[in-house]
Amino acid sequence: MSRHSYTSSHLIDRFVDKFDYSPWGTIAGVSGSHLRGQAGVKTPSRSLYTVEERRRRDESPWTTVQGVLAPIQFLVFAVSLGLVFYYLRTGEGLAAATLSIVAKTLVLYAIMITGSIWEHAVFGRYLFARPFFWEDVVSIGVLALHTAYLCALVLGASVTVQIGIALAAYASYLFNAAQYLLKLRAARLERPVAVVARPARGGAPR
Repeated sequence: MSRHSYTSSHLIDRFVDKFDYSPWGTIAGVSGSHLRGQAGVKTPSRSLYTVEERRRRDESPWTTVQGVLAPIQFLVFAVSLGLVFYYLRTGEGLAAATLSIVAKTLVLYAIMITGSIWEHAVFGRYLFARPFFWEDVVSIGVLALHTAYLCALVLGASVTVQIGIALAAYASYLFNAAQYLLKLRAARLERPVAVVARPARGGAPR
């Protein structure tokens, strides 16, 4: 593994590690993090990555691309959501809100395309790889809603329809982002831990 790939992977792990106390911790495997290193604790029998897939993930430059685009997309989303709410509250700033939604959609396209390339590099298929099947399913829905917003904008639909579609797209994006954070958190905790065998009756530990 190159030093650059290791650094990017390490940074992503540190970012995901911030969600250790997520309310969905049991689903994400967080409860196991507090037992890491204790005797008798095992990782799940079906891992998210095989050894080879994990190696390809750590060495792929697309891992770095995803690690950069994900927080950028969230930042654009947060700014855009604020502008949309400002418009809904005051009736002003529609142009800024519209531009921000378009920007969010373009960033989404970028992360979807590069994410598919990453998935192919790691798992050998562009979409619906086993570890991220349901995340990809929801991602398609998120992309469809953002695309529907662009269509509504180009076709001149009412502002009410445009904003309604945008808010639905943003809600689906938040759900999808939570899916990926939980899955990444689970991957972060996938570390084999040695199991201490019980000593045979009347004998020394094996």
